[in-house]
Amino acid sequence: MADKLTYDLAIVGGGLAGLALSVQIANAGYNVVLFEKEQFPFHRVCGEYISLESWDFLERLGVDLSALNVSRINRLCVSAVNGNSFEQDLPLGGFGISRYQLDHTLAQIAKNAGVRLQEQERVNEINFADPVFNIETSKENYKAGVVIGSFGKRSNLDIKWKRPFTIAKKNKLNNYIGIKYHVRCNYPADTIALHNFKKGYCGIVKVEDDRYCLCYLTTASNLQDSSNDIKKMEQTILSINPHLKKLLNECEMISEEPVIISQISFDKKELIKDHVLMIGDAAGMITPLCGNGMSMALHASKIAAEQVSKFLEGTISRESMEHGYLVKWEKLFASRLRTGRILQRLFNSEWLTSLMIRLGKSFPGLITALIKKTHGHPF
Repeated sequence: MADKLTYDLAIVGGGLAGLALSVQIANAGYNVVLFEKEQFPFHRVCGEYISLESWDFLERLGVDLSALNVSRINRLCVSAVNGNSFEQDLPLGGFGISRYQLDHTLAQIAKNAGVRLQEQERVNEINFADPVFNIETSKENYKAGVVIGSFGKRSNLDIKWKRPFTIAKKNKLNNYIGIKYHVRCNYPADTIALHNFKKGYCGIVKVEDDRYCLCYLTTASNLQDSSNDIKKMEQTILSINPHLKKLLNECEMISEEPVIISQISFDKKELIKDHVLMIGDAAGMITPLCGNGMSMALHASKIAAEQVSKFLEGTISRESMEHGYLVKWEKLFASRLRTGRILQRLFNSEWLTSLMIRLGKSFPGLITALIKKTHGHPF
């Protein structure tokens, strides 16, 4: 497709899945445009831990993880609201890296691969008119043979399309808020911790250099009960857990203002909408306590790239491309998401959380089995 505003592939959203996909398709020789409403680099709400299953894939994309001085994580600590906790080795392990650094690195790799990166450009409308899509943005109109939705947890397009999770009644799997800080603190560099509090949990992990990511998920009701004051919520709700009280009191905030996202939903999402394939959080969010959302996003980009490449080279139909993606995605991720939803419900209950901690201390194999249920293999 030769016109300057016509592309083989258009990707809406510049998160991990979208950036990784853009690099793969551009490297295959196709014209790719990626729309991102923000300007790289920028901070996102994210736990910033990646399972080692993604290490080789990122390096193949061109990310030199060793040069970025990422942390290597091989221990897990989990605590209940009352401070009771357990620690154990982390199967497979992982590494910490900020989204600010990783997204910026992938964006540069994408540009070097020939991707047209349209920053500060919001997509307002996508319409399929076989055989192409018409795309209306805040700046231009475009055409593309394939469109991928990689626009994160909740976007203006989700609302416009009235995707079911945007209109679902409030329940135990939606209406969460996420809050993230980068901090400096005295915490083991090889350990990722998950500290529970009433209706929520907080993770801490070392990322690159001397920074730590401190990120927590809680219900909107916790914030409302704290007069919509984040600091008050941290002092009166999070700090009931002695581990969190110590962290919040002793950490040096690199930035006083946190990054915040609201209306987070873990409800099931459809994978294709009007022939637009969804990847990353747009396809479905695994609960952060599972610690595997970033790896899932990267792996989803790989299976999407395989199907999109076949379609663009003319060896399969659009219907076959969509079916192939659905089948592979469900095989790889559906079970993980179901397990994550079950765990999210369990961790909403203080007594069930305490029970899980006691079981984890007595039967570490149980925690290992749960981790394996929510993780995959190197790809």
